[in-house]
Amino acid sequence: MADNETSSVSKMANPAGLGLLAFGMTTVLLSLHNLGLFDLDSAIISMGVFYGGVAQVVAGLFEFKKGNTLGATAFTSYGFFWLTFVMINTGVVPGVPAADGASLGAYFAIWGVLTLFLFIGTLKSPRTLQIVFLTLALLFFVVAAKDATGISEIAYVAGVIGVVSGGTAMYTAFGEVLNEQHGRAVLPLG
Repeated sequence: MADNETSSVSKMANPAGLGLLAFGMTTVLLSLHNLGLFDLDSAIISMGVFYGGVAQVVAGLFEFKKGNTLGATAFTSYGFFWLTFVMINTGVVPGVPAADGASLGAYFAIWGVLTLFLFIGTLKSPRTLQIVFLTLALLFFVVAAKDATGISEIAYVAGVIGVVSGGTAMYTAFGEVLNEQHGRAVLPLG
């Protein structure tokens, strides 16, 4: 095999576009539910398992291969977040009691703590990625408050924050993919 063939075959694509789109699109879909536009149904659950869950885990594994600890930790963690979220909402383990407000509040709060920690890791990253993590941390804490207090109206606030966080993740993914493809800043990331 010629050297130029070897180098083109061994070049690894950036998995961030896939991971950010999987996170962003799934978050926007769930957030539209939180805004009251439709019920939690098989569209959200399926998206949570396959795109939010599996696709992010795959992106995270490729970030490990690239040596990007922050990306690997974030994508695999949030991929498994979506899988646990689906399991919590579908009750697929027979005989295990459903989660209550206190345990759900704690569940979302610890995800908020992780996200705040990862946000600190993004401070040398593009501004759009910082916005994704900061709004996601806020989203987790707001959802934790909703579940812990039982105040259902807080879900609307979570929906708004989730659309911003997921939408920013989608924009960042579009920028990552298009900017790399065109070799210039088609979409500014800050």
